[in-house]
Amino acid sequence: LSLVLVMHAKLVKAGEEMEKRALDGIIYRIKSKSEKLLVLKAEMDAGAETDLYEHEGEEIRILLEGKIECVVGGEIYTMEEGDVLWHPSNIPHKIKNVGNTKAVYITIGTPSTFI
Repeated sequence: LSLVLVMHAKLVKAGEEMEKRALDGIIYRIKSKSEKLLVLKAEMDAGAETDLYEHEGEEIRILLEGKIECVVGGEIYTMEEGDVLWHPSNIPHKIKNVGNTKAVYITIGTPSTFI
């Protein structure tokens, strides 16, 4: 006798999160995670920036509030509210809040272990 559990969907409500990490003026909230995908919401203080990093996979970033610069492979992409950026994650990349207020973005990435 074996038991097979099939999950068709998982809803995470607005105020919920699976995990929360804070690092150098950035709060990362893991909103959803599967075997292949991870969805996180990040809140960056004005002037905060990530380290330069690279990993396998790819990312889609959606800026909800503020203004950020994403450096991908030496190219600078300035994002404003509503902008979307895709890039392969194996290219060195980093993010900086270049606005005067908090920046908030959603990143959808693969693999689910990228953070």
